Amino acid sequence: MSYRCSIYNLGIAANRPIPGVPSSSIDSIDVRICFGPLPAWTYEVDPRETEVSHTSEYTDNSGQALLRVSRLFGGTHHHFRYADGTEFLVDKAGSEIQCCWRDPLTIEDAATYLLGPVFGFVLLLRGMVCLHASAVVVDSEAVALVGPAGSGKSTTAAAFSSRGISIAAEDVVTLDDRNDHFLVRPSYPCIRLWPASVKALYGDESHLPLLTPNWDKRYLELTPEKFEREPLPLSAIYVLGERVDDAAAPFVQPLDRTDALLSLIANTYTNYLMDRQMQARQFDLLTRVLANIPVRKVTPHTDARRLPELCDCILDDFASRNGDCHSHSSSISAPRSQRISVSSALTLPRTDHLTQRTQRTAEIAE
Repeated sequence: MSYRCSIYNLGIAANRPIPGVPSSSIDSIDVRICFGPLPAWTYEVDPRETEVSHTSEYTDNSGQALLRVSRLFGGTHHHFRYADGTEFLVDKAGSEIQCCWRDPLTIEDAATYLLGPVFGFVLLLRGMVCLHASAVVVDSEAVALVGPAGSGKSTTAAAFSSRGISIAAEDVVTLDDRNDHFLVRPSYPCIRLWPASVKALYGDESHLPLLTPNWDKRYLELTPEKFEREPLPLSAIYVLGERVDDAAAPFVQPLDRTDALLSLIANTYTNYLMDRQMQARQFDLLTRVLANIPVRKVTPHTDARRLPELCDCILDDFASRNGDCHSHSSSISAPRSQRISVSSALTLPRTDHLTQRTQRTAEIAE
């Protein structure tokens, strides 16, 4: 395994380059990834040694569940099977991942699952609770943008990036428990965007390359100065609410403790694969997060032209809660001539209903 890289501060060794993840030197190998056929024994396990731990509520056109996860041999291995034929085998320590796929899919397609649900589960196996979120860097601290698939996390993160603000994590935000604070570990320098979001941000959906040959989603590659490579303390969490056509939007509101806890539980990554011990750890950790980190609700506008205002709204609220007498919208934002270009007639897409999702969206959201 000659390919080396770092993902969520874990040293990775793989037998092939991982799309979207640049190679880098590592001090030690934490996770080994093998792209190729799964071991023959995976398909020969006695049914009495197999327990289905999760079956997706979403199905493909043939009625097959988009994702089925099984525990083998009492949990020594976990077998992920996607409806499109992509499969993963993960050991109980989260230190070995094997992956295969069927034509016409490619390694780029497999990587969309690997860097999302599979790695989210690997982190969970390694004792780390994660949020379904993106994270941006403000004053050398991480600010998390939390929400379900289609809420606009990636679009908002890309808008921040276009203003020169670094990205700490995309899709999976770690809550690395350090007792008196929580660290967000760096993910990978890539943001995945729907074509409508690309058009809203850059004027033309073809401005960014396709993520895979088999999907219409595109990706923004983050240059070194726009991607944070060191773990940062989490300083605030903003839960993205439903977009509204309201003149007052975007705006930030407080969340009471119960609503904040429910929002974080609902947006915990791969929570459908948690056992009781993991759930207990999750509840304890999220309770301590709420005691130390402000959690606020931000309501975006449906009009893409309001994206700069959304960024300003979050930055100004963050500044006010940190006792900063100067608003971040004036001290951090790039000059107006360098700000993001937003098409005037575009409305950002909603993808939170199954009828508006592609099959891949529902699978990644699992």
